[in-house]
Amino acid sequence: MNFDFNENQQMIAKMIQDFGQKSIKPHVLEWDEKQEFPVPLFKKLGELGLMGVLVPEIYGGSGFSYFEYITAIKEISKIDGSIGLSVAAHNSLCTGHILSFGNEDQKKKYLPKLASAEFIGAWGLTEPNTGSDAGNMRTVAVQDGDYWIINGSKNFITHGKSGDIAVVITRTGNPGEHRCSTAFIIEKGTPGFSAGKKENKLGMRASETTELIFDNVRVHKDQMLGNKGDGFVQAMKVLDGGRISIAALSLGIAEGAFDAALKYSQERHQFNKPIASFQGISFKLAEMATEIEAANLLTYKAADMKIKGMHMTKEAAMAKYYASEVAVKIANEAVQIFGGYGYTKDFPVEKFYRDAKLCTIGEGTSEIQKIVISKNLIN
Repeated sequence: MNFDFNENQQMIAKMIQDFGQKSIKPHVLEWDEKQEFPVPLFKKLGELGLMGVLVPEIYGGSGFSYFEYITAIKEISKIDGSIGLSVAAHNSLCTGHILSFGNEDQKKKYLPKLASAEFIGAWGLTEPNTGSDAGNMRTVAVQDGDYWIINGSKNFITHGKSGDIAVVITRTGNPGEHRCSTAFIIEKGTPGFSAGKKENKLGMRASETTELIFDNVRVHKDQMLGNKGDGFVQAMKVLDGGRISIAALSLGIAEGAFDAALKYSQERHQFNKPIASFQGISFKLAEMATEIEAANLLTYKAADMKIKGMHMTKEAAMAKYYASEVAVKIANEAVQIFGGYGYTKDFPVEKFYRDAKLCTIGEGTSEIQKIVISKNLIN
């Protein structure tokens, strides 16, 4: 495994840094306070090829690997974790599900629109009473000739209101039954398909999170992804990539918070010295840098294994678990280094602090990652 950035990664990093300074950074606080999901920004990101990073060129995407994808998510998240989260959810969940399990007609129909951001994608698995207990989900699809009738609801859905299409996992068998769930592509505007409550969140506030409501939604059988009963198996494979996405998001937040703290510690003077020269601060910075580097290695190892087609559920869970915990710790230490200023919105670390916590929850909590890791160790 080569640890150096390849030419594409260097190009992507530079492009995002330039674009982010002009089009993201000036609006971060505004979007956060208004909880505004900036759809026009994502159209621009689509023009840059960042909404279809993993989509092959034949379907209108950039055709890059997970190395370039991690680079993109990290660099965006260094500026604004909310935007990084939405780019990750669009790429790895909705788009990734169709890319991995769609038939050729479905890929040709949806991937070009998703890769260009003509369509914003959502992905629906979680329900109010069945967060990790997907076998007992209450969103049910019943066959009616060539159609399926879907009723129920999903919650904590990224882009649930603004999304143009959603990949939704439904129950098509009895609760707890083996292979009892099925995935469907549902387009915005389908009768009975609507967004519900928009969540008022602690962090990641510019990344829209809502309920999805299904009231006798009729979906043609052509919108089914794979075969009946494949939904949960598909979702678990999609979540392997999703864990790498959250690890990359976590790394971006951690690196953004660290960079801000390092810069401040060199500019802030006490007793006629920069505070970085004091052991209490310098040791914090050393620990922060080391933990970020370790999280980087775990994340790139999982990505390398995915690129090679290797089974990497354990490695993806390790990367997500460790990187997300590191992000919270780094953001906390960054606020501490800033002191009272770190608690104000005049400096970026308070937002990194709020955003970081979601990384330990999204795509499964840290406790769930430990379950996944331990099962793979024991089995």
